[in-house]
Amino acid sequence: YFILFYLNSFAGLHGDPGPRGDDDVCPDNCKSIAGTQGPTGLIGPAGSRGLPGTPGMPGPKGVKGEMGEFGPPGVPGSVGEKGELGPQGECRCIDGADGHKGEKGDKGVKGDVGTMGLVGQIGPRGITGDMGHIGMMGPPGPCMPTIQSAFAAGLMTSFPSPDTPVVFSYVFYNIQQNYNPSTGIYIAPINGTYVFSYHVTVFDKVLKIGLFRNFMPVIKTTEASQLATTSQSVVLHLLRGDWVWIQVKDMVTNGMYASNEASSVFSGFLLHPDSCDLALLRSPMPHKKVPDDGYTWGGTPESSTPQP
Repeated sequence: YFILFYLNSFAGLHGDPGPRGDDDVCPDNCKSIAGTQGPTGLIGPAGSRGLPGTPGMPGPKGVKGEMGEFGPPGVPGSVGEKGELGPQGECRCIDGADGHKGEKGDKGVKGDVGTMGLVGQIGPRGITGDMGHIGMMGPPGPCMPTIQSAFAAGLMTSFPSPDTPVVFSYVFYNIQQNYNPSTGIYIAPINGTYVFSYHVTVFDKVLKIGLFRNFMPVIKTTEASQLATTSQSVVLHLLRGDWVWIQVKDMVTNGMYASNEASSVFSGFLLHPDSCDLALLRSPMPHKKVPDDGYTWGGTPESSTPQP
């Protein structure tokens, strides 16, 4: 369409005139004879854009495209209603008669020992069993009962005097006579390990009490309550002739008390001797003398002294 418009808008140059005819010669017809076509003229400038043409006919149907990607899953549908119960099926079972018991087969060959399995978990703790019967008494230990020593004595007078051994004059046990109920002093009969303890009632005053060995404090106890009890025990190694006793500090801190309803007790015993030689019991008892300053309260308790 564009090319036709272009050719109609611009005509080419006129061609050269044709040859002249002969004189007095009339052609068969009076029509002019076309001369030879001149050369093509130069191409003119482009014209203005024409109006859009009418839409063409629809083209043929294209080839089917490839399938696209699947979309996301849809929302789950509602649960359907439960269907009706179907008819009961017919039972065609037949109970057969029991067969005869077969004969016992031959014993198989013993298999190889299998590998040990894994250790199982510990089971729950069982119920505690009943206590067994008491066994027979064993034979005496070394030096028993040849070398023995024990005592237990109670306080008869409240608020005893300070700066002197407390006299526990009521004797519960003192067969070996190593405790003196008149002085309140226990004298070790042999080298060995001993156990001492006291259980004292405190009333009306604060109590400061100590256990002494050979004029030196071993342990000291302070009970601030004015109605209470205080106890202490200790294991000591003593030499033959060592002295052990109970002592209070002063009258201000002397709440040691005894009555028909409250007891104060001092006790001790030989745990085991260093030697079983009975000759040591018959040797002379070492003599001890009270120092010039008497039974003082001073000194550092041996239990707080660093040991090598």
